[in-house]
Amino acid sequence: MMIVKDKVVIITGASSGIGKATAELLAKKGAKVVLAARRLDRLEAIKNAFPAANISTIRADVTNFEDLQTVVDYAVDKFGRIDVMFNNAGIMPVNSLASGQRQEWQATMDVNVMGVLNGIAAILPIMEKQGAGHIITTGSVNSRRVVPRWTVYSASKYAVRAIMEGLRTEETSKGIKATLICPGSVHTELYKSISDPAARKAEIATEEKIGLDPQLIARAVMNAIDTPADEDINEIIVRPVGAPV
Repeated sequence: MMIVKDKVVIITGASSGIGKATAELLAKKGAKVVLAARRLDRLEAIKNAFPAANISTIRADVTNFEDLQTVVDYAVDKFGRIDVMFNNAGIMPVNSLASGQRQEWQATMDVNVMGVLNGIAAILPIMEKQGAGHIITTGSVNSRRVVPRWTVYSASKYAVRAIMEGLRTEETSKGIKATLICPGSVHTELYKSISDPAARKAEIATEEKIGLDPQLIARAVMNAIDTPADEDINEIIVRPVGAPV
């Protein structure tokens, strides 16, 4: 029997890409998944595609702490506990610093950094009370290297990497696990958040050439969850073969 079966798992950014793939995989493996995203219609489509699975859906914007608190409260009220919080929501605007895209930079920090902190703030009181839990967050290989035009996105993922390491050091004695999943190029809808035409075209070309199927990242998430209580996998890096970054 897989350990993931019957686990109560919250997934943010669950409407597409890695979040959607993870939701589908965990649901098929018998987890009780609570899907959160801004696009409720997409979440309902996932639920309807798996009528035998235990899937709940709720609209939430990760930049709004109250939304995530509502998601956590809903899961606790329905299931009595939360085993896993997967902070997956993110955006990926790509622009040079000289472009001065301050609104994009702010949005990147709001979603990629504050979204993760909001998720942690909402879930930690529950997991500390339980004396157990697992917080997983989607990072990026860009948390280890900065390339031109990806500076602000990389900065957000460097911050997430620091947050997750801090979470581990602060909470490991309380029975709470922390795992950072760092994918390389993956076929997702993140390219849609790139406003620069040349950068968007380059990202699409990279994904078409070497991009991983989101299901492979979902499998990494499942493998991290499917571990004994005394095992804590802290970081997983998944790159496609041939990736330069």
